[in-house]
Amino acid sequence: MGQPSDLISDLRALFTREMEVVRNQWNRALPFADYIVDRWEKARLLGFGEGSSVYDSALILGNVKVGAHTWIGPFTVLDGSGGLEIGAYCSVSAGVQIYTHDTVQWAVSGGKRGPERATVRIGNRCYIGPNVIISKGVSIGDGCVIGANSFVNRDIPSGMKAWGSPARLRGPVPHPEES
Repeated sequence: MGQPSDLISDLRALFTREMEVVRNQWNRALPFADYIVDRWEKARLLGFGEGSSVYDSALILGNVKVGAHTWIGPFTVLDGSGGLEIGAYCSVSAGVQIYTHDTVQWAVSGGKRGPERATVRIGNRCYIGPNVIISKGVSIGDGCVIGANSFVNRDIPSGMKAWGSPARLRGPVPHPEES
């Protein structure tokens, strides 16, 4: 292994080369780790479904199951400590936080009680907008759309769109052939 300065020079050269490729192909810049960590390989190593991808900046804890062809965006938190299931063909946008536990009772009891945990389930073909927070125990049905910056603390039935803080049902999701 070379001197540290050689390694730093090599990493800088790699960064510059990869950044040029990404900027030319997709007109964007990524955090350094996303140039060297393959999102699809990371998803495969985590046991996610075929064709799924997850950014390196995503924090993944506990038992997280993800279906095929699902995109997990950058700077997400997937807390599977109470069990988390995300279906196939979902888009989980940047900054989404999904929690399957909380420490409310631990805090207010002065540490006498433990964390509370409950599984979160997200169906197939769901879009979860940027910066959405989903609390423990929530189920979101198939084909749902959750608007940006929403706080989801109750179940959302299949085929519905919801947004707000707390998220409220806003009507059915139109099917592409209907629009």
